[in-house]
Amino acid sequence: MNYFDDLIGQSHVVERLNSAGKAANSGEESQEMTHAWIFTGPPGSGRSSAAVAFAAALVSSALPHPDVEVMKNEGLSIKVDEVRELLARVSWAPSVAQWRVVVMEDADRLTESAANALLKAIEEPGVRTVWLLCAPTLHDILPTIRSRCRHIQLRTPSNREVAEYLETKNGVAPKMAQFAARVSQGHIGRARHIAMDEAIRNRRNTILNLPMQLTNIAGAYSAAATLVDLANEEADAISEKLDEKEQEELAQAWGKGATGRGIASGGAKALKELEKEQKSRSTRIVRDTLDNALLDLATFYRDALFVLEGQELINQDLEKEIKQYAQNTAPEKTVKKLGVIMSARDDLSRNSAPLLTMEALMCQLAS
Repeated sequence: MNYFDDLIGQSHVVERLNSAGKAANSGEESQEMTHAWIFTGPPGSGRSSAAVAFAAALVSSALPHPDVEVMKNEGLSIKVDEVRELLARVSWAPSVAQWRVVVMEDADRLTESAANALLKAIEEPGVRTVWLLCAPTLHDILPTIRSRCRHIQLRTPSNREVAEYLETKNGVAPKMAQFAARVSQGHIGRARHIAMDEAIRNRRNTILNLPMQLTNIAGAYSAAATLVDLANEEADAISEKLDEKEQEELAQAWGKGATGRGIASGGAKALKELEKEQKSRSTRIVRDTLDNALLDLATFYRDALFVLEGQELINQDLEKEIKQYAQNTAPEKTVKKLGVIMSARDDLSRNSAPLLTMEALMCQLAS
């Protein structure tokens, strides 16, 4: 079985992980294998997919598997209590495979206390335990943790590689696959969503038409409201699918309906904790959706610079509007606008208020 089929444009990574997996399962001492790894790479490069595939290779089985724990964080941070619970679950020796493998998809979201708790486990690993941490960059991981891990760096796949993947794996028509690959800028997950969901394409069109509305302060505030409304709609749609089901499942686990009396003692507290986690997830969805919107918005201004240099546009369907903007705006001003968009992304990552951040940004873009 080839566990790395879904890794696109990462032949250098696949070769290295294959070698490590073979060494790990051979039972022989080898420098190719170690107990802790960090997978980094740009958004959409497939760092989590690489870690999960490596985990499957180490246990020689498709997932889910009893000896593989995949920790996905849907909230704003990973707290120390969550790490301690994880450590308790994975403290035993593997039950079936040669290895017990832990994949942490958002290690960059560890709080300081959570990172310190994890550090102790990585410093004193179980005999057959392997840690696979994922983060955008090495600098997103505590230095004392990254110094004890082997680093795997993924790259952004080319548009051609992403388009071919969409065609062969998802049956996307060639023209749509090429469009999705180009506008997603090599982000495989976003490319798939754009290619297969018309609502996402329509939302993206709305975002890319905002620069034409930024002619005054009123237009700026309207554009900010549009972005936040789109993000809230996305969060509400996802939450509506998940929240009620999760609450009902938890209530049943605490005995609701079993005796006709409602949930057992302690269940109310558990439900409150779940509601808190769901609110955190919704907040993260809003911030992640806004971040994606800003990346889309940035492509408009990048295209304005590409036009001047005669390069191929990302948003070819907006060529007329982009050329008109470029003719009326100095390149230096466009570069500054790209800078304020990136600053707004940084502000969002530091938990700034979404609406205030978008309003400040749009006013700067309109000036």
